[in-house]
Amino acid sequence: MSRIAKAPVELPAGVTATIAADAVTIKGAKGSLSFPLTAGVSVVQTDKKLQIRFDAEGLARTRAGATRAHLANMVRGVTRGYEKKLELVGVGFRAQVQGKSLNLTLGFSHPVNVPIPEGINIETPSQTEIVVKGIDRQKVGQVAAEIRDIRPPEPYKGKGVRYAGEQITLKEGKKK
Repeated sequence: MSRIAKAPVELPAGVTATIAADAVTIKGAKGSLSFPLTAGVSVVQTDKKLQIRFDAEGLARTRAGATRAHLANMVRGVTRGYEKKLELVGVGFRAQVQGKSLNLTLGFSHPVNVPIPEGINIETPSQTEIVVKGIDRQKVGQVAAEIRDIRPPEPYKGKGVRYAGEQITLKEGKKK
């Protein structure tokens, strides 16, 4: 039995939940998010809490905890939002936002333009820092991972795009 699914999701002031037969929509100050419900899992609202109900058999038991975690992430997203910070390490590595795209100079023979998806805000406080912000946790993490995958940190000098605070284990160079 999932213990996570048993815990209710608190709805803070200013957040509303609309429960339909097949989806739950959470609205807050920063926006609105929707989550589809699977068969055997339902959501019940009592006062300012969302409670997960599920069948005792089959896949519903396994999906109930994930549903509760997604709903909790949605509530946090529409109230505070999510952000991921990336750092560029390397000589001449630069980033800047121009309109609806992120322009990256990462040591290739050409600049790399990354389109900014809908619902995501990207800022560059300095030339070597990128901040990805949004209300959907999965989308923020996916966009940050796609930017990092353009030039991941290499293991000998550590040059590339890395998450802020990420530890890169460097290999020892060739010995003479």
